[in-house]
Amino acid sequence: MIEVSEVAVELKDVTYAYPDGLVALDGVSLRVMRGEKVAILGPNGAGKSTLLMHMAGILTSSRGEVKILDLPVNNKNIREIRRNVGLTFQNPDDQLFCNTVFEDVAYGPLNLGLTEEEVNSRTEDALRQVGLEGYERRLPHHLSEGEKKKVAIASVLSMQPKVLLIDEPTANLDPKSREELIELIKNLGKRRNPTLIVATHDVDLVPQVVDKTFILNKGRIVAEGPVREVFSKLNLMREAKLEPPPILRLFQLMAEKSIVPPGTKPLTIDEALNEIQHIIQHQKPKS
Repeated sequence: MIEVSEVAVELKDVTYAYPDGLVALDGVSLRVMRGEKVAILGPNGAGKSTLLMHMAGILTSSRGEVKILDLPVNNKNIREIRRNVGLTFQNPDDQLFCNTVFEDVAYGPLNLGLTEEEVNSRTEDALRQVGLEGYERRLPHHLSEGEKKKVAIASVLSMQPKVLLIDEPTANLDPKSREELIELIKNLGKRRNPTLIVATHDVDLVPQVVDKTFILNKGRIVAEGPVREVFSKLNLMREAKLEPPPILRLFQLMAEKSIVPPGTKPLTIDEALNEIQHIIQHQKPKS
């Protein structure tokens, strides 16, 4: 039986409708354990951003309950929850509003009432984690989209959150910036091991940064489980307007033609390379 103290994020029957009547979340229930790395995967308009904003205490559901680190999200607990939950928005321009990169990253720690020495230490450390040392005096609006997203992540890391929420991290990025950000997210948990929840429609991102995924479609959770298991449910993926990673689809077609053994399901290029090497090594020489 799972101890409550092990749960980082829990939603029970959460429903939310916007003022125009649009239902964004329709009875969502999920549980994320402390230290887990999970994805909320779904098409545009599925309710992913709305879900993250409930976890961050920005929105309040009309029905159901949200608990973060054992605390119900309510007026009594909201200050403590926001100290422990960091959210980066899909559009970094919604998050960066100061004159310099340093000021943006230092803004949170300053509002915690920390000493100048601690604020400087946290800011420098956060910028180092995202690879932006030396950017302190740069103007945020002069940065590239990828650099802005890194600053937005740094502005959250400087708060040292226990739960880190990242909304559509690879949206609007060129290939190089996308790969850099994926590598950054992969490395985030190595120091303080925060609970990581990534909302995305990027199926290639998911197997590289998380172990478990929830599929959100039309405001409802329609599947959950290990990434490989969920991605194998092709009909369900397509109903949610998602396609599995091309590398997985390729191996499924190869298995149908007996080129590779059935059940071979690589999700990344590295996994595919390992599978091919294994197949070559075990091929019997022709007589």
